[in-house]
Amino acid sequence: MISPPAPEHFTSRLRSPTVAARVGVWLGVAFTLCFVTGLISHYAQLPSHPIPWPTSPSWGYRLTQGLHVSSGLAAIPLLLVKLWAVYPRLFERLPLRAPGRLALAGLERGSIGVLVAASVFQLATGVLNAAQWYPWREFSFRTTHYALAWVSIGALALHIAVKLPVIRDVLARPIDDTTHDRPTAVTPGPLTRRGLVRVTFVAAGVLTVLTAGSTVPALRRISLFGVRSGRGPAGIPINKSARAAVVTASATSADYRLSLVVDGTPVRELTLAELRALPQVTHTLPIACVEGWSASGEWHGVTVRDLLALAGVPAGTDVIVTSLQEHGAFRRTSLPGNVAADPRTLLALGLNGEPLALDHGYPARLIAPNRPGVLQTKWVSSLEVTT
Repeated sequence: MISPPAPEHFTSRLRSPTVAARVGVWLGVAFTLCFVTGLISHYAQLPSHPIPWPTSPSWGYRLTQGLHVSSGLAAIPLLLVKLWAVYPRLFERLPLRAPGRLALAGLERGSIGVLVAASVFQLATGVLNAAQWYPWREFSFRTTHYALAWVSIGALALHIAVKLPVIRDVLARPIDDTTHDRPTAVTPGPLTRRGLVRVTFVAAGVLTVLTAGSTVPALRRISLFGVRSGRGPAGIPINKSARAAVVTASATSADYRLSLVVDGTPVRELTLAELRALPQVTHTLPIACVEGWSASGEWHGVTVRDLLALAGVPAGTDVIVTSLQEHGAFRRTSLPGNVAADPRTLLALGLNGEPLALDHGYPARLIAPNRPGVLQTKWVSSLEVTT
């Protein structure tokens, strides 16, 4: 009969609190950075903002979302080594005859269980989202990811509070100190403890560099795991093609009109030729997607505030932007008044000196500074305001 695992079955000296604490510090940093930037991304995607979402710097969302994905990926090797180091403690017997110690041990085990489960789910689904592979159908990624972010950061805070005395003592001692080691942790490993920690940090750094090219163009040639190469029409990648959005016929139809709607009534309809005849401006703006990739382009078109002026609507009015898409969660998006009033917010008709490609939103798409790519509506059919 095979006996269940026990702490004494794990004899490697590398499974040490001194290793777990040092890796855990940087895991906590990565988790905190990922959590904060995730909150920023979630707030940016809200239909309305109690505190106006800023339009400057134009690259702000590109930076924060790049950090979000990079810190999440860097956390993967840190989490794996941390779990490997503390794994034997999961099999320690609970002190059933000491109520005080039992409560503390239960709180510790419970917080670890929640933390591990939530962390694994967050990192796994985050990687799948960055790769744009969605095997799930029963839940919303954004809603679930946001909710479990609070669960994981809360469990992390509780775990740190419970273990803080041990963490402080361990970090104050040399990495080879054995004060807090288990008695059976005596077998030398293939690496020293310091070597294991260094390899873990190098692995986190290499993984980050190998994926950061999705955000940092200078790293694209060496980013083997980057989900976007930077290639695409006019040198800008795409997420959803016109074919996938089922808009090819409507977007290329000679009957296309941009409708300006005020209080539910169309007040102006503009053909593509009429849009091109309006004053054109050009701005260099990044497009940054929630999956972590981003790229800058030179967009030219008509400012949204000029279009609102044509409809007799004052600058600073909130706008509902509707796509030719008939389905999709972001078929209709909300453009806050301060963003609509920014002179860099365009109904773009071209990109990098070329007419707008069909897959980039031809005949017209929205492009605004410091805005999540998922809200940069393509194949725009109407701008609607309520006065």
